[in-house]
Amino acid sequence: MRFIVASLLLPGLHSTLVAAAPKPSRSGALELLEKNCLECHGGKFVRHDFDLSTRENVLKPGESGSPALIPGNANESLLLRKITHADEPAMPYKREKLADPEIAVIAAWINEGAIYERPLNTAPWKEAEHWALKPLKKSAPPKTKNSRWAKTPIDQFILSQLEAQRMKPSSPADKRTLLRRVTFDLIGLPPTPEETAGFLADKSPRAFEKVVDRLLASPRYGERWARHWLDVVHYSDTHGHDQDLPRPNAWPYRDYLIHAFNTDKPYARFVQEQLAGDVLFPDDPGGIVATGFIVAGPWDVSSQMFITDDTVDKKMARNLDRDDMVMTTMSTFASSTVHCARCHNHKFDPISQAEYYNLQAVFAGVDRADRPYDLDPKTNAVRQALLRKRTELETKDKQFIDPLLSDGMQERIAAWEKTLGEDKTWIVLDPATFTSSSGAVLTKQNDYSMLASGESPETDTYTITAETDLKGITGFRLEVLTDSSHPRNGPGRQPENGNFHLSEIRVAAAPKTDATNKTIIALQNPTTDFNQERWEVAKALDGDTNTAWGIFPETGKPHLAVFEAKENVGFENGTTLTFTLDQLHGRQHTILRPRISVTTAPRPVKTQPLPENVRKILALSPDQRSSDQRIELAIYYSKQQIENDLTALPAPKLTFAAASDFTPKANFSPSKSPRPIHLLKRGDINKEEGLAVPGALSCVKQIPAQFELSDPNAEGARRAALAKWLTDPKNVLAWRSIVNRVWHYHFGRGIVDTPNDFGQMGSKPTHPELLDWLALWFQEQGGSIKQLHRLILTSAVYQQSSQDNPKYTQIDSGNSFLWRMNRNRLDAESVRDAVLQISGRIDLTMGGPPVKQFHFEHPDPNNTPIVDYNRFDVDNPENFRRSVYRFLFRSLPDPFMDALDCADSAQLTPVRNISVTALQALALWNDAFVVRQSEHFAARLASAGDLPNQINLAYELALNRAPTRQELRQLSAYATQHGMANTCRVILNCNEFMFLN
Repeated sequence: MRFIVASLLLPGLHSTLVAAAPKPSRSGALELLEKNCLECHGGKFVRHDFDLSTRENVLKPGESGSPALIPGNANESLLLRKITHADEPAMPYKREKLADPEIAVIAAWINEGAIYERPLNTAPWKEAEHWALKPLKKSAPPKTKNSRWAKTPIDQFILSQLEAQRMKPSSPADKRTLLRRVTFDLIGLPPTPEETAGFLADKSPRAFEKVVDRLLASPRYGERWARHWLDVVHYSDTHGHDQDLPRPNAWPYRDYLIHAFNTDKPYARFVQEQLAGDVLFPDDPGGIVATGFIVAGPWDVSSQMFITDDTVDKKMARNLDRDDMVMTTMSTFASSTVHCARCHNHKFDPISQAEYYNLQAVFAGVDRADRPYDLDPKTNAVRQALLRKRTELETKDKQFIDPLLSDGMQERIAAWEKTLGEDKTWIVLDPATFTSSSGAVLTKQNDYSMLASGESPETDTYTITAETDLKGITGFRLEVLTDSSHPRNGPGRQPENGNFHLSEIRVAAAPKTDATNKTIIALQNPTTDFNQERWEVAKALDGDTNTAWGIFPETGKPHLAVFEAKENVGFENGTTLTFTLDQLHGRQHTILRPRISVTTAPRPVKTQPLPENVRKILALSPDQRSSDQRIELAIYYSKQQIENDLTALPAPKLTFAAASDFTPKANFSPSKSPRPIHLLKRGDINKEEGLAVPGALSCVKQIPAQFELSDPNAEGARRAALAKWLTDPKNVLAWRSIVNRVWHYHFGRGIVDTPNDFGQMGSKPTHPELLDWLALWFQEQGGSIKQLHRLILTSAVYQQSSQDNPKYTQIDSGNSFLWRMNRNRLDAESVRDAVLQISGRIDLTMGGPPVKQFHFEHPDPNNTPIVDYNRFDVDNPENFRRSVYRFLFRSLPDPFMDALDCADSAQLTPVRNISVTALQALALWNDAFVVRQSEHFAARLASAGDLPNQINLAYELALNRAPTRQELRQLSAYATQHGMANTCRVILNCNEFMFLN
């Protein structure tokens, strides 16, 4: 119907346009076609087989079978139907309609015969003229007629355009509406009744500013704005692709974001950390975690792990992996669609294919893998220095290898060689005492062991004391023996099946003459003779009872763990040793029968077996070894020293991040230096052309696109160079991008409403002078995002009412000029978190591993887990955490959150869909989460007293106001008939709860 009506109206419309037009200007019409149409239809690109570049081409039949232009008959020409928006898709594509006088010029030109008096200019669009690439210009805020309305310079820019359109801003929003709006904006939760009452009672001029400051200081702020950033970078807790396996160590990046926003990290530092924090800030533990940005997207496990290197398929997998890194980086920080140049020069923007592969070269040395880091900055600095040294040795670069041939290093190697042939001497100690904190039954055995048996609590601590005359103890051995008196013959049963596991092992030494003068012995290099799976033996030394070390799974067999002492232990007149073993998760019987041994052998750098090549070198006398052999032996020795030093450190945390040094697994291993990147003809992995060099975009004229790298093989220097290029104050794309992104989340649309695309196919800014003013102001404030929030939120334009004005809607239906505040629907996380807060069940614990709000089974670790949202207990405490802490599956989204337009983590989501569907209404009424929280909501209201008081409190909690008399009467009647829980469901389903005015 819409199509038919538009057709009937066209003749009159065209007649009016032609009648109003001046004498046809052929050159004017051609200029309009060049400016608005040619980039898609005859310039770099011929879309839908429609070529406007010559008269001959434009008169050819198109996809519809008819020519798009009929000379002498504008009314029947498809071209005019498109540019008048009478036919879909309207043209220019995704851009504003041409002005009526411009359409009239083209219509008159067609009616005059559509004469091409010159060939059209098919050269690429002039990049210098494109708004996003022009230098930032800080214009003075314009003067306006209504000088009293403006609260900030922002308002002067907005009001200037409104006055030019003969419009006025809307009246201010009432205080309740404003408080609800800003509270959801900044922390993603509704204001409490107490906060509402306090704001209404505060009559001071700074009342609203104080609210803004309070919300920005809240830890909830970081949780809210980190969620926005996770959308932009397509973060998930799984890898995606066909297997979609869990990514258990992705979450530290999420916590990094929350902390960065809460501490108002300067934006330049924020960007640099996410691209090269491990390089630019090596002593900051957050520098490693922040590079989770680079690897936040999907990762093809099957291709990366199980396809052999140097195959076409493996090269293709790596190429696609780097493409995701480039796309995420440039879309996020520069609002640029660089990834469109993977197969050819960008069709619309001045980005060459060579520049795209130069950006790929920036990431040529990194993969996606778990990386160790430490929360303690000192420990982290030591660990990262050791890891860097290990990487340097693997490169075999001359500057790192030459010191290995020094006399001092050769002496250390000679001393190490002497220890290799010496056997360890183990001595079993007879325990003098064996105590249990729970009072378990203890029995001494005849093989120098003690047996604990009987009923056991959840936790227990065993203390074993032994004396020895040894003066130099270098190692300890703990054996857990079998015993026929216990189920399944003793140790080896997993904790899930009912036995214990040990959490912590501590050893202290004291002189025999003063057994109370104890010194804790630092242990390292733990090894075992059994498979611990996720209960690795290193957990026995990390000091954290939450990461318990277990002995399993070989039931009925003795188990052995060996620990080295970091320093020799012993006293001149003999030594008293105290061994403390913590037991967690004990059930039924305690099955512990430990035996302790010590060794007096020298502690070697590396125990046997030695690699074959090392053994062959050691078989030669030092004077028979070649220079290459001495270097090889020195590298091996140095790497083992590094491994020993790493093991001696407290157990590290792990984070999924950009990595160039990690433990190989299957066919997935790090590159010793950045991989060579070639330009691929038409993106074909089999058609390599020129070699790419690390670089950026030449269209940003103010800063060089090529990086000056002193060492082209230094992987981290490439990422550091890109980070500095992006944060250069002259990078016009980057600074416009971030202020536009923040504006978008406050107003529901950006000044440029395509936040990831500032190119030709993106939208033009509605207020370009304001965008530049904000970008430069933001730089002047040191890149403080909190200051940017304050500026926007305290503006008069933000504080407007969202009330409609039919007259203005006719002029500006999309509210591009912001004559009122946009009315936005709550996003999925805000709905869920608000329901939890209102019901009184929200758990505001911050950080840590994500919570699985679904039933989870993973019987086959190589295949997609079994995930069932319907079988999850809605009263599980994990269900009460804020939504930012949910475990996010790429391919298995939560149906409730999905119905509310939650972001698809398989895609970059700069702007969420905002739909209003029947499915949402059904979810909000019938979902088990909402039903159960409504019951909790009703239980919370019971303390308010009688039914009217309960409904009053319900409104204050959910809607931040009291009910009207009519609402109170209607809901009281409904609650009497259907119960208070159902009444709460009604309130949570109303539009006033779901939308922000």
